[in-house]
Amino acid sequence: MDENRRPIKSRSNTAIVALAKFLAGTSVTPNQISVASAVFAAIGAIALLRIDSVIGMIVAIVCIQLRLLCNVIDGLVAVEGGKKSIVGAIYNEFPDRVADSVLLVAAGYGVGLPSLGWAAALFAALTAYVRVFGGSVGVPQRFIGPMAKQHRMALLTLACVATIIEITLHRHPVCLIAALFIIAAGSALTCVTRTRALVQDLHRITEEKTHA
Repeated sequence: MDENRRPIKSRSNTAIVALAKFLAGTSVTPNQISVASAVFAAIGAIALLRIDSVIGMIVAIVCIQLRLLCNVIDGLVAVEGGKKSIVGAIYNEFPDRVADSVLLVAAGYGVGLPSLGWAAALFAALTAYVRVFGGSVGVPQRFIGPMAKQHRMALLTLACVATIIEITLHRHPVCLIAALFIIAAGSALTCVTRTRALVQDLHRITEEKTHA
């Protein structure tokens, strides 16, 4: 496996592999799938603005999961399906940053704390920046957490499920607020852990060159 490719268990899921093979045999490109992930995120973001709506939360949950599905499928179609393109790396990264940002910012506005949503989005983007920067200086990209993309989206999904329960019980919605706090703090910590790993990798490579 490419050391700069995110390790995802669902790549071995039979249904997902079958879907990827089907799409690989069509005119659909991996880049189009990557863009679709941002489109689903945008729809989910609009739904997150309606924190008082069960339907809104259900739409958000579905869109978050479809966004993640696209993130798995695009790589499978590109690599295993033999549809890599010269601009594939750009499409693999940019829509992800858009998707993360619109979902987290919208969640912040939905709970009435836009600054919290923006903070979560900022730290989420910085986790990716540190990872990609590592690759730019010649070390393996680190996908470690504690709040990597899949963890952020899993927590946001669970918060939406909990919000549905809060709406049903006529309780004031607090789960999404808590989730955004955890995502912001966890993403900040992830930046630290990835930076420390990057520094260690650079020292290791320097020592290996010195003793070579």
